[in-house]
Amino acid sequence: MSIDQTREPILKGRNLVKRYGKVVALDHCDFDLYPGEILAVIGDNGAGKSTLIKALSGAVIPEDGEVTLEGRKVNFHSPNDARHAGIETVYQTLAMSPALSITDNMFMGREMRKPGLRGKWLRQLDRPAMEKFAREKLNDLGLMTIQNINQAVETLSGGQRQGVAVARAAAFGSKVIILDEPTAALGVKESRRVLELILDVRSRGIPIILISHNMPHVFELADRIHVHRLGRRLCVIDPKNHSMSDAVAYMTGAKVPETEFEAA
Repeated sequence: MSIDQTREPILKGRNLVKRYGKVVALDHCDFDLYPGEILAVIGDNGAGKSTLIKALSGAVIPEDGEVTLEGRKVNFHSPNDARHAGIETVYQTLAMSPALSITDNMFMGREMRKPGLRGKWLRQLDRPAMEKFAREKLNDLGLMTIQNINQAVETLSGGQRQGVAVARAAAFGSKVIILDEPTAALGVKESRRVLELILDVRSRGIPIILISHNMPHVFELADRIHVHRLGRRLCVIDPKNHSMSDAVAYMTGAKVPETEFEAA
């Protein structure tokens, strides 16, 4: 997929700075996500990838720099602020409650209430509407193997849980979806299904930030690859013009890019 970089990025970070004591996690870092793309973010452990993603999703407040969404400056003070703006994040831990049902996990923190007085004053949940919505979203992404929308998440396989988390993000992430190591704990077959889900979500026009250490997955899915090193963006490369060895060499410092944007 070709990305028109003459367009304004949908999500942009400029000169982001975040320190933890004497440790500089973000060192005047820049970031660009364009409409409709899958942007992979790669980097060695401790490079600052997680802090960057947290700064973009409201989990961390940068000490300096700015974040813009659709050309407008935003100041997220919590993940809820980012969610309300249309940015959904699927963390590596999935952030789900195993004992609760699929429906309850889909709507955690944004439950639908019954219309009228029962919802406003008695705060009764509209469970039929929530179940219908959850079932539609799972079906939209082809998760037909889940028969009972009210079964506990702990009864699902790892791939199914990841599928529910991605479906939740796709249902409510109207502008950007961030996926943190979505296949890290999955087998080959379940990983393949999650990769298909990611492509399916992108086909709906939602841009995706993919954080992953799995280079084959990165090179299969990504339109561009953001290489993060020592708290900042080292370069952005095009996976069609670079090899996995190039990417690893940039990550580890064995190779220095000629420009910040290498045929990206």
